[in-house]
Amino acid sequence: MDNLLIFFVSFLLFSSIYAKHDCPLDSICGNNRFDIRFPFGLEGPENNQHCTYPGFNLKCNNQGRAILNLPGAGDFYVRDIDYLTQEIQLYDPSNCLPKWLINFQFPPSSNFKAVFYRNYTFLTCSTDLVTSKFSVIGCMSNSTISTLATSSMSLANQMKSLYNCSVLNSTLPVPVSWTPKYEAVFSSDLNNDLVLTWDEPNCQDCEAKRDFCGFKNATSREIQCFDVPGTGNAKGIQIFRIVALSLVIPALTCSMAVTCYICYEKSRDSRQAAAALQNTTGGAAIAPQPETTNGLDDSTIESYTKVVLGESRRVPGPNHGTCPICLGEYHAKEIVRSIPECEHCFHAECIDEWLKINGTCPVCRNTPSPAHVNSS
Repeated sequence: MDNLLIFFVSFLLFSSIYAKHDCPLDSICGNNRFDIRFPFGLEGPENNQHCTYPGFNLKCNNQGRAILNLPGAGDFYVRDIDYLTQEIQLYDPSNCLPKWLINFQFPPSSNFKAVFYRNYTFLTCSTDLVTSKFSVIGCMSNSTISTLATSSMSLANQMKSLYNCSVLNSTLPVPVSWTPKYEAVFSSDLNNDLVLTWDEPNCQDCEAKRDFCGFKNATSREIQCFDVPGTGNAKGIQIFRIVALSLVIPALTCSMAVTCYICYEKSRDSRQAAAALQNTTGGAAIAPQPETTNGLDDSTIESYTKVVLGESRRVPGPNHGTCPICLGEYHAKEIVRSIPECEHCFHAECIDEWLKINGTCPVCRNTPSPAHVNSS
């Protein structure tokens, strides 16, 4: 009874369906921290053509990762979406973004563009000559040839003459996540996330007012803000909810009062039964059962992957730049530990203490399977 009433109240307060086009207001893919809403939409039979702006379709794979396809470049994982600033944060599934950057230019028809650009020249040099002197792009280097990137043309010319390096391509504008404060000799940070933005559709006014953005009608790309989940009969829906809540809240209050009374009576009966049992046993005390813990042992915790952060402070998995437990930012040389299966990361000292008293991930409450722990 209580569950039914709670569900009904939640439905009235947080109903998330556009009545005209039957569009979900938002969707979830896996354990990502962002929701998926207009102009984006998940591909599937439940999402029709009027729910997603053209070119903003996302896919959700079996690992719970949202995927955006960029024409001419392929699929990229979505780390975050900021609807107010209209920015999307992507990362390369193969963890080698520079390899993609030097071979791709956004087509004129693309919905997205980079937030920042910076001119870079890519060079290939003998690994023996440069690996101990300069910062190289690790995923594009091997024991024989190393790849470097510089924004300085004079430095690129010096590398060609002094170290017999070859220019991999002509100088080109490369999408970067931010403009560096200081000029670097060679950049190894091009593997950071790619931050893109879009101009159309513009839903920033709707987001600023905490309204819902969507198509005005089914025949054009004109958009508008909706002050309630639905179109057309907005005032009627509001009146219906007010009337319904005026009936449901008193009923829910009475139900909770009855439940509390029943629990009190059961507790009183239990205390009376315990007192009677003590009298029949001559007042002998009954030893309480020892408390059990749901935490993990040290060997299991140590089997979870640990990573020492580099200068980019980029952690594996779906986390961002802060530890979800202490809310402190990650710094270079710090040790982070990753939970198996869900891949959420934390400061090692933070998650170790947590796992000793609770064997689940603090973010998604995932419990690694015994098979996975044993294999680790």
